[in-house]
Amino acid sequence: MKNIVIVLAGALFGAGIAISGMANPAKVQNFLDLFGVWDPSLAFVMGAALIVATPAYFFVFKAGKPKFAERFHLPERKNIDRKLVAGAVLFGMGWGLSGLCPAPALVAILSGIGHFVVFALAMLAGMILQRQFMSR
Repeated sequence: MKNIVIVLAGALFGAGIAISGMANPAKVQNFLDLFGVWDPSLAFVMGAALIVATPAYFFVFKAGKPKFAERFHLPERKNIDRKLVAGAVLFGMGWGLSGLCPAPALVAILSGIGHFVVFALAMLAGMILQRQFMSR
């Protein structure tokens, strides 16, 4: 049952990304281009997500524990350090330049367009390199 819920949640999330246009790099880049061809539609996507998620968090955490796990796995660190800031800067630069971040990139590869596959492979290589680098 747990795996079915995971697949359904992932499919719903992926469908939301596809329908909202977040898997379209041009749409994302136009959202980030405040002084050019600005497209505010993704702000509405983010706002709708907050409207749905905010009350959901209240009900989920009120239950005490997740339905399919022993406990909630929440971040334990609260400090902002150089690694966090550097990672956020790199993520933002990559998102702005490519118009894709990890989840939309995985949705975009379903289109079969070659440069999305190349992006996803480069993203995977970066994740592997980061894990190797941080384990030292």
